[in-house]
Amino acid sequence: MPHFIMDCSESVLKYHEETFIIEQIHLVAKATGLFNERDIKARMNPFKTYTVGNNNEDFIHVFAHIMQGRTTEQKAKLSQQVVSKLVSLFPDIPNIAMSISDFEKATYCNRTML
Repeated sequence: MPHFIMDCSESVLKYHEETFIIEQIHLVAKATGLFNERDIKARMNPFKTYTVGNNNEDFIHVFAHIMQGRTTEQKAKLSQQVVSKLVSLFPDIPNIAMSISDFEKATYCNRTML
């Protein structure tokens, strides 16, 4: 935790390698100071088939799933920083966005908690 999952059009990979993009998302998340670096998980899902507004425009959307407890302001700043980094890496991609959802502590479980 946290999880940063980037959905994107497959053609995004012609600009930068997948490992580089994932690393950049990781670095932005780390720089916020909101997370322990060892806990940050980032991955990507490039899509060959998709539509955006019934067109075939390139897109990037990052879905962040984080443990509850951060303020709305902290989450907004995180979204802005990630989107800003992606816009700088992909200036020609018209659709770049991010959304954040909170995990509820009471219902979260992982292997070490068993």
